[in-house]
Amino acid sequence: MLMKGILLHVHTILTRELLRALAGLILAPALAAAQATSSLPSAPQPQPQQQLAPQSIPPAAPENAPIVTMATHHGNDRYWLSGQANIIFQGNLPFHSPYVGTNSFRGASEYKTSLLGTFYTELRPTSSIRYNTDFILDLESSGGRGLSQALGLAGFTNLDVVRNPTLGTAPYLARYQIHQVIGLTQETASQEPGFFALAPSVPVRRVEVRFGKMTLPDFFDFNNIGSDSHLQFMNWTVDNNGAWDYAANTRGYTVGGMAEYDDRIWSLRYGLFAMPTAANGMDLDWNWRRSHSHNGEFELRHSFIPKRKGVTRVLFYANRAHMGSYREAVDAFLAGTDTTPNILLHEHFSALKYGFGYNAEQELTENLRVFGRFGWNDGKTESFAYTEVDQTVEAGTDYAGARWHRPADKIGVAVVSNAIKADHQNYLKLGGLGFILGDGNLNYGRENIVESYYNWHAWRGLFYAVDVQHINNPGYNRDRGPAWVGSVRAHIDF
Repeated sequence: MLMKGILLHVHTILTRELLRALAGLILAPALAAAQATSSLPSAPQPQPQQQLAPQSIPPAAPENAPIVTMATHHGNDRYWLSGQANIIFQGNLPFHSPYVGTNSFRGASEYKTSLLGTFYTELRPTSSIRYNTDFILDLESSGGRGLSQALGLAGFTNLDVVRNPTLGTAPYLARYQIHQVIGLTQETASQEPGFFALAPSVPVRRVEVRFGKMTLPDFFDFNNIGSDSHLQFMNWTVDNNGAWDYAANTRGYTVGGMAEYDDRIWSLRYGLFAMPTAANGMDLDWNWRRSHSHNGEFELRHSFIPKRKGVTRVLFYANRAHMGSYREAVDAFLAGTDTTPNILLHEHFSALKYGFGYNAEQELTENLRVFGRFGWNDGKTESFAYTEVDQTVEAGTDYAGARWHRPADKIGVAVVSNAIKADHQNYLKLGGLGFILGDGNLNYGRENIVESYYNWHAWRGLFYAVDVQHINNPGYNRDRGPAWVGSVRAHIDF
């Protein structure tokens, strides 16, 4: 009876939130127009959507492929209208916690619900393939809460959560971009039209340029197996490289430009983007001389198994912003200058933080794929925009349900191990606070996470998923945990 009651409660919440999401998206254009005279929201969040990366050239879908949207999108259209809603209900079991701090993941059990809805629009003003142009504008609404207010875990359990709950649920401009293709050959290859690139085909060799507001994981560090919190994994450091402190406001968006060169089997992309004025801040620093983010990535589309797909990506980034030094904060505290370690008192304009990432995916059989990531940053400078990770290593797999006649269903498992370096460890051990972590003490150990999910295709664009995450040493603290988090997700594409 207890289990039946819990399931009924979860079903009621998901149904109510799904209806709210649909209503919010329908009303979003009107609400956005009403707010047009106010300043644009300055804080957008990492939300990898269901997509194929623009540089990918997928094969045509088989004729009997399942329909996975409520409405069919036609590749020859000159415009694109679509939307999605994602509702995640999460709860954690109580775990061992001899003490808690300001930014701890709480040891008592609780549950929270998050809601994210997006309305995608795109216009292709000409029919040119070699010199195609796309105008992109997306509206978004985000609501709900994360467990422990999304604090206490470097690899937090729900990528849809906005870390500043005071932002509200009113729709905001998530993306606005100009996307220009410059073909370098008449030879073309087909691509699947989507809300980032609408043309049905592209030149085999080309330059693509984008300017505007965007979230960097849409185009960098993308992984077809581990980048989509709506149909795949949910953890921040599974869906993204945790050591990549990518330029972003609280909701994960920034403003800037990028260019990429695409050839038959490889691509090279580079972007320059604005950094926030403060760690996890809502406002961007428009002084580009002192504050900016360089991001570069090389992608090789090569398989190690004949007749199977494989991709390898190598990422580099360098951020300059008003960031602090962990060592300076610790030294000032030990010298008696500061009463508590406080990195905010040791920030410098144009401070440098840099790192790199490795990202690979490989198809093993028609239904089985594997992927992995490795990330590293210098670890001396304040974690500023994404999460508090200085090194990460990850491996995972997914399996499609074709063998049990559910080709759109997926089951996935991933393991990720996150770490921070000595200066960062000492800062937290002495009672310092980051923008996510701070138990008041630290008995250091790597934060190790195992996540598994089953995503069930219910009908057309409607999906449900169950997800379980095990977090050992939450917040890098051996004194606390392990923590178990369970999730139920409802997702709709239309």
